[in-house]
Amino acid sequence: MELTLFVTTAAGFEPLLGDELRSLGAGAIRPGIAGVACQASAETTMRIALWSRVASRILLPIAKLPAQSIDAFHQAVQHIPWEEYLNAETTFAVDFTGNNALFRHSHFGALKVKDAIVDRFRSRGQARPSIDTERPDLRIHLRLQADKARLSLDLSGNGLHRRGWRSHPTEANLRETLAAAILLFAGWPAIAKQRGALLDPMCGSGSLIIEGAWMAADVAPGLLQPAFGFHRLPGFDLRQWPELRAEAQQRAQQGRKELPPLFAWDHDPSALSATRHNLRQAGLSDYVQTALRPLSQLSRQDGLPEYGLLAVNPPYGVRQGEEESLRLLYQQLGEKMRQVCPTWQRALFSNRDDLLKTVGMRPAEEILLHNGPLPCHLWLFPPTSHSRDEGKTTNHFANRLQKNVKQLLPWARREGIECLRLYDADMPEYAAAVDLYGDWVHIQEYQAPDTVDADKARHRFQEMLAGITQVLQIPEERIFSKVRHVQTHGNAYGKQDEENHFLVVRENGLQFRVNLTDYLDSGLFLDGRLLRQQIRQQAEGKRFLNLFAYTASATVYAIAGGARTTTSVDLSRTYLAWAAANLTLNQYTPQNNHQLIQADCLQWIRQDKQSYDLILLAPPTFSNSKRMHGHWDIHRDHPNLIRHCYDRLAPGGRMWFITHARRFRLQNEALPGQLQVQEITTQTVPRDFQRASHFHRTWLMQRLD
Repeated sequence: MELTLFVTTAAGFEPLLGDELRSLGAGAIRPGIAGVACQASAETTMRIALWSRVASRILLPIAKLPAQSIDAFHQAVQHIPWEEYLNAETTFAVDFTGNNALFRHSHFGALKVKDAIVDRFRSRGQARPSIDTERPDLRIHLRLQADKARLSLDLSGNGLHRRGWRSHPTEANLRETLAAAILLFAGWPAIAKQRGALLDPMCGSGSLIIEGAWMAADVAPGLLQPAFGFHRLPGFDLRQWPELRAEAQQRAQQGRKELPPLFAWDHDPSALSATRHNLRQAGLSDYVQTALRPLSQLSRQDGLPEYGLLAVNPPYGVRQGEEESLRLLYQQLGEKMRQVCPTWQRALFSNRDDLLKTVGMRPAEEILLHNGPLPCHLWLFPPTSHSRDEGKTTNHFANRLQKNVKQLLPWARREGIECLRLYDADMPEYAAAVDLYGDWVHIQEYQAPDTVDADKARHRFQEMLAGITQVLQIPEERIFSKVRHVQTHGNAYGKQDEENHFLVVRENGLQFRVNLTDYLDSGLFLDGRLLRQQIRQQAEGKRFLNLFAYTASATVYAIAGGARTTTSVDLSRTYLAWAAANLTLNQYTPQNNHQLIQADCLQWIRQDKQSYDLILLAPPTFSNSKRMHGHWDIHRDHPNLIRHCYDRLAPGGRMWFITHARRFRLQNEALPGQLQVQEITTQTVPRDFQRASHFHRTWLMQRLD
């Protein structure tokens, strides 16, 4: 029997998890926010629990519930046949996430679920099950979004990140799933297959080195777990479990014999002691070289192999007075990575983006992740020198583009994405963004500073053209290029040409018109793909307002998601005509239910009297259009705009605020007190844009009154 599952993970790990689930035999993969939905048999479900390195929990949804009143919610939970899962001898616990105007605290929500379950048994004259928050027989998970809730059974038990090897934690541990994700993003499995080494010179409690060793040795991350949640679920088919576990044990036994060199160093005796205890628990004491030594002693005389991965999570400096010593540490780390490991891949994970310049190296990729509540960056530095140059072309841009294509195109095909960013100034000497639109290419060349020789800039552009035709096998007549100047005060989307050359492209099953010749931007912001999908997932039955609508791609998503009404407002007659074409292209007719309004958005929102459940707010950074009253500056004016939108937001309604403005600071203190604000940038930056730094920032705002 196929089960419909939702496998949770940390925000940003969804692409990794999707690949894992597919390789483990799951089907109907549908990435979501902080998780992936899929179809899986009982055997595949057990494989996921045993083998997934980045999954947090395996949830089996059993009901969708209303959350508009406490009584209706209680009745809906009580109506579920809990006697099929629980009895007087079993225990349970409730995990509750999300909030709204009724359920403002997770503890209150969990208590209401527990009360309804107990009342179910009491109303039937049966003895009630007991609560056990530590090791329950059944863990129940409820996810609340606006006025709807999804209730699931947790098939993983106490969390898949608990591998069973961490007997000695330290003050700041990397969660096991985060350590695994860092190594996967850094390409460690491929390096390990080539017998490359793994070095963590600041190993802490050993998270990176142990997860890396288990990957290289083919050790199932769930192998030390005595039981999972599905073991206690009545009716779950466990017949193949002994065979799956025996197979995992055999693979681990064989894999440990073939491990590449592994090094765990730290200057702190207590941290190194914790690492050694954890290595022993993980069965790795004989396979990892540990040493008590400071970073300053890392040198070429250490006998390190020619090729490998240096992965490090240096301190973040949370204590007062640590700033100067921390700056020196990051500077020293950069020097050691350049001098001692120039032929290695290097991965640095930190929340201190202000110290990247101190490292003295420009990363080839930057991935936004979280370490608990802290927003962090994973910087990947490729080898800066090579001992062998076989197979290398002299076109360095082509080499980089080929690497990106190899990583991105298989993923894009699996996800049904035909428009994506392949390159974004990954190398400073080739300063351009390269986007693929089906079998057409759009190049936005960033304006070179006056200090760059014009002939050299032209030569590099010709190298880019040659690299694109070589790697993508696309003729030059299908390649369009523009120069993106530094924007000052004016319109960033003004017309550039008069070719009027429109194409139709597909994204997530929807169609959009794009123009690669006449405007600086194509008409479809590719970095907004995940945000548009969020809107689609939440739009059913809702009233949606798209302010500063541009070509209304988000409106098309909202209508596709079942929005009851949509209102799209923009000052430009040209873009509203484009928006109407996009609606028609998807067989949606602009009419009373789906209005397109030409107006000054700032004036219009002050005068509008309608109420909306969902609002997308995507204002420009600056505008001084002659058709506007005054001029707009996002840094100065955004609180006033958000307050006006708040007045139009229905109770419990949600609003997304997105900006590309650099150095932007959201003025939380100037916003309405009943507006709950959460930055969700990492959940809205697609995989093909994660190499760029600070591309856009997104906040989700919910009205709680």
